[in-house]
Amino acid sequence: MVRVSGTVAWAVVCGVALGLGLWTLVSLAPRMSRPRLARRIAPYLADVSSAAREAIAPPSPGPLPVVGLLLAPVLERGQRALGAVLGGADATSLRLRQAGSPLGLATFRSRQLLSSLVGAVLGIGIAWAIGVARPVALPVQFVIVGAFAVAGVLLPDRLLHRSANARLARLDAELPVVLEFLTLCLSAGEGVVDALRRVSKVSRGELAAELSGVVASVGSGLPFADTLGALARDLDLPAFTRCVDQLLGALDRGTPLVEVLRAQAQDARDEAKRRLLETAGKKEIGMLVPLVFLILPVTIAFAIFPGIVVLQAGF
Repeated sequence: MVRVSGTVAWAVVCGVALGLGLWTLVSLAPRMSRPRLARRIAPYLADVSSAAREAIAPPSPGPLPVVGLLLAPVLERGQRALGAVLGGADATSLRLRQAGSPLGLATFRSRQLLSSLVGAVLGIGIAWAIGVARPVALPVQFVIVGAFAVAGVLLPDRLLHRSANARLARLDAELPVVLEFLTLCLSAGEGVVDALRRVSKVSRGELAAELSGVVASVGSGLPFADTLGALARDLDLPAFTRCVDQLLGALDRGTPLVEVLRAQAQDARDEAKRRLLETAGKKEIGMLVPLVFLILPVTIAFAIFPGIVVLQAGF
């Protein structure tokens, strides 16, 4: 064992600080090569493309860009292996889109790998603590570590499912109001795109934000029907998909849009009422718990307590 003096320890600390500073300077140094075409046109597409915003975003200071560049091949292999094991890349991409997450599939897989690594480290710590408390066989320790690593992989996917379902529920709840607002705008004589622009500016919600993206895409030159159809496919919300199909069909046939949107809004409200009744029917037993164990005992207590007081006072 080599003894480390105070001078050597301070030298190690200063060397680490110097290395981190140099890495920071290297990560911030500009590139001498010509910018690519995507980099040159990114400022003109920043309002409609998340990839363009990422391309023109300033680099984050610190050693992470350099470390990420060095570990990129290993990270890509891990992402491919994780995708091969879990599968469902299209389903995961759909969930990311439904959740409104800015993350791409590769970034989400990277987070799953990091979560698995954290779970494995936590499992190692728990297995070591159990081994210190009482002797445990080595296969059992491997099982504990593996279980925590698998849980680390599955936890981000589970959280993504919950976020996507919650956002879809909010979109479904906002749909009737947005459709009625569109009906009022169309009844006042505005066009479809102008009505969508007004709704996206006035309204505050998930669906209004999605419609604002449609308006921005149409303003950049994309066809309205293709953009709205792509949004319906990306969200994969049945009520919104039916509404978009009816709206595009009415535009193709030249039928009045006001009646179509009013009927779709009424159908959306009826569907929401039906789902509410179904949810109440499924939770009927759960709804009896507060009635039987809270409301009924309190009612009985209020009914019996005065009689008990009178009897005690009389005798």
